[in-house]
Amino acid sequence: MQRILTAGFGGQGIVSMGKMLAYAGMKEDKHVSALPSYGPEMRGGTANCSVIISEKEIASPFISHPDTLIAMNQASLDKFSELVLSDGLIIANSSLVKVNSDIRNKIKVVEISADHIAVEFGNLKVANMVALGVFVRETAEIKLDSLKTALEKIFPPRRHNLIPINIKALEKGFKR
Repeated sequence: MQRILTAGFGGQGIVSMGKMLAYAGMKEDKHVSALPSYGPEMRGGTANCSVIISEKEIASPFISHPDTLIAMNQASLDKFSELVLSDGLIIANSSLVKVNSDIRNKIKVVEISADHIAVEFGNLKVANMVALGVFVRETAEIKLDSLKTALEKIFPPRRHNLIPINIKALEKGFKR
C-alpha cells in the first residue's frame, strides 16, 4: 500500500496529480482512493489530495501519515512534512521549497526544480507532471505508461492538445 499526499496551492494541478495517480492505479487493477481538499479560495489557496494505491481493499480514504509527500510549495512542506512516515519519501519542488536539514536527517528527500523545468517547456502548469515523474522513478508504485494513459482521462477532449507536453514533463521528471 502506498499513501500519497500531494500538496500545494490552487492552480498547481494538485488535485489533477491525485486523479492521475488514481486512474493509473485503476489501469493497473489496483484498489485506489483519491480525496481532494481545497482551501476557501481556489486559485492561490491551499489544496491537497490524499491518494491511496493498494493491492488490497482500502478501508478508509483518510491518510494520517503518508508514505510519500509531494510538496509543491513551502507552506505544504511546513504543514505536512512531520506527518510523513519515517521510512517515507518527500518530493519537494525546490523551485519554491527550501528543505531544512532536520527533515533530511529523518526521511528521504528528493528535490526537483519542477517549476524551472516546466518553464523550460514553456508552460509552468506542467510542474506537477515533473514531480509525478520523480514519484514513479522513486517508488515504482505505478508505471509511467499508466500515468501517460491517465492523461486522456484527466484532460477533457478540448485539452488533449496538452497531452504531449505533459508526457514530456513526466518523462523529464522520471529521468532526473
